[in-house]
Amino acid sequence: MKKQSPEQIGVCSWSLQATGPQDLAEKVNALGVKKVQLGLVPHRDDPGAWDGVREVLGASGVEIVSGMFSTIGEDYTSPETIRKTGGVALDEYWNENLELAAGAAASAKAMGLQYVSVHAGFLPHDPKDPEFDKLSGRVLQLAEIFGESGVSLLLETGQETAQTLLMFLDEMKKRGAHTLAVNFDPANMILYDMDDPIDALRALAPQVKQVHVKDAKRATVKGQWGDEVIVGTGEVDWLAFVRILAENDFDGGYIFEREAGDNRVGDITQGIAALTAAMEKVNL
Repeated sequence: MKKQSPEQIGVCSWSLQATGPQDLAEKVNALGVKKVQLGLVPHRDDPGAWDGVREVLGASGVEIVSGMFSTIGEDYTSPETIRKTGGVALDEYWNENLELAAGAAASAKAMGLQYVSVHAGFLPHDPKDPEFDKLSGRVLQLAEIFGESGVSLLLETGQETAQTLLMFLDEMKKRGAHTLAVNFDPANMILYDMDDPIDALRALAPQVKQVHVKDAKRATVKGQWGDEVIVGTGEVDWLAFVRILAENDFDGGYIFEREAGDNRVGDITQGIAALTAAMEKVNL
């Protein structure tokens, strides 16, 4: 069992609503962490990577540990709209998204990144579903684009059950996509009302290379979003979460992603305290 360390903690660049590299560096330092997952393209109202961001962060002692690639056309208005538009689903933007991927892969290579995460979209539960071939073929193309730059693609969790994702990964490896792995987000399982995050992590842990630290409360009305909340105040059992990762000798990043609220630094600071407390208990 590997001890889990606060030094593994980082933050998503898009969560800090920074106005530029210097503002990002200052906000990361205000959190007391030294790792960032950087948006390589526009994502959630964040402009994506700026010129000189690596140098500015480096001068502040902050390391870019992974990237985020987002596709064009995603609509997060409701679970139903993102089901139709998420990830690689939309035909009309596919060629444009391929061009965007090539640029993001080049940026990742230039920064020396090993991992870039992506939302593939809603993976069909049945391999015989016609959509399965389309999505798997497109994910394979993305994996090849990033793989040529020496980058492994991490699939975000939440839009399917753990068993569906495991089946998909197995099928992708049969097709030659050996650089695919998982970026595990426990809150997404709750927000999408898709799976139990702890059971899902237990099943997926051997495939997990990075985690998003995010918390949520499940929706009370079917078909609506759950509520993202400050880490430690939602339904994720962080003690169990950290323990499973420790038991699987996890040495990747615990990357905080906060996409709600107007006090991102304050909220994430509170969450870091909750996560660190869980790590300390697991390490005893």
